[in-house]
Amino acid sequence: MTDAAGWDLVYRPRNLPRWAIAAAVVVLAIHITFGLLLTIDDVGVRNLGGSDQVAIILIGVLISAAILLFTRPRLRVGAAGVEVRNLVTVRLFEWDRVLGLTYPEKGFGAWLLFPADEHITVLAVQAGDGQRAIDAMGRFRELEERYRGTVRPGH
Repeated sequence: MTDAAGWDLVYRPRNLPRWAIAAAVVVLAIHITFGLLLTIDDVGVRNLGGSDQVAIILIGVLISAAILLFTRPRLRVGAAGVEVRNLVTVRLFEWDRVLGLTYPEKGFGAWLLFPADEHITVLAVQAGDGQRAIDAMGRFRELEERYRGTVRPGH
């Protein structure tokens, strides 16, 4: 089953975005609360004004935006190769460069393996997603066998 863009597997983590959204909301709420409650009368500081309150709120917005980057991870697999979108970057690796996908004993996400013992972390595939992540790894291996089999005969 391929999607409209031709990808056979599109996988996003389930738990990581939920935690990221919750954390961003909490951080933003704290900064807004303190930004609005922080007045000259409350702390006795004479050089604290409205711009300081706005700055505290804006810092909360920036921190929350950075936390929301954890909602972005995605893994897409298809004939073109393996596309990994982590926090900021999106990279497409052609099948002739990919050696496999594994989950290390200690790590935050799966590893996409390359020659010369190189790898990148795939934040989308995490053990915390349980059976969904296991199913995604299995589907990846099926697609790897299909597509790498045509690129590298004998593997």
